[in-house]
Amino acid sequence: MEQKQHLTTTIIGLGLIGGTMAWALRDQGLTSYIIGVDNNEAHSKRALELGIIDELLPLDRAVKAADLVILAVPVTTAATLLPQILDMTDRQVITDVGSTKRGLVLAAAGHPKRGRYVPAHPMWGTEFSGPEAARRNVLEGVVNIICDQKDSDKDALALIEHLLRSLGMRLVYMDSLSHDTHLAYVSHIAHISSFALANTVLEKEKEEETIFNLASSGFESTVRLAKSNSETWVPVFKQNKENVLDVLNEYISQLRKFKSSLEKENWTYLNELIESSNKIKKVLDKKQQDKNQPAGLINKA
Repeated sequence: MEQKQHLTTTIIGLGLIGGTMAWALRDQGLTSYIIGVDNNEAHSKRALELGIIDELLPLDRAVKAADLVILAVPVTTAATLLPQILDMTDRQVITDVGSTKRGLVLAAAGHPKRGRYVPAHPMWGTEFSGPEAARRNVLEGVVNIICDQKDSDKDALALIEHLLRSLGMRLVYMDSLSHDTHLAYVSHIAHISSFALANTVLEKEKEEETIFNLASSGFESTVRLAKSNSETWVPVFKQNKENVLDVLNEYISQLRKFKSSLEKENWTYLNELIESSNKIKKVLDKKQQDKNQPAGLINKA
């Protein structure tokens, strides 16, 4: 496909990520017209009011009218929709923004139009949802993972690479199995930890006013993800169940070590556990340094 600058884009799912991608493509002049598809009537209406999209259409008409289709719905819904969209596809390029990849790749496997699909995952998000949560000017420098790129048609892959680079995003390539394994560690367990901590505090501290008055910045940053939408995260955990369980077992093991050191008043071991955790600083510092470098390509394939 010609890498033209004025694509007609269909966004399926007009929430945080779908809306943010729409703003980015529009603001950079990479799309001239955006069609929206969403089964939430309130979201659809608000996306039109905000100017995120230009028109609402049913799925079949929206796909047929598009050059580019972006799936931005919960991953289990995306896996159901993807084969249907591929059935409607001739020249269109399909991509997605899901936090899991293997389920979508398997859903498209064997489809005669599989090559029109480019699995992608922008490593950005907030705890908010809906079209009003969509933000502008936030994607520059953000990593976007492209999976199983050899299974996509060359022109489809080239278009997605061109668009993402034009948005200033940093491209990482890996297979879908590795993606889901890694994301269980760096994203999915963080959300489970936040949900569990929030429930722990709410169960033990019945006086909400006390929580409000005593909550520190550390507590607020740790439980921030607990405000995330269950409609997004239950499908993620469902699709990545085995990897999430593996990580969760290790996390529980680590919690038991802290519990045991306290029960036995083994302060030396507790100190070792904390000092060992401090090593994460090197990882995060390197990430920040990489983020400050010019956007480019990181090959993990």
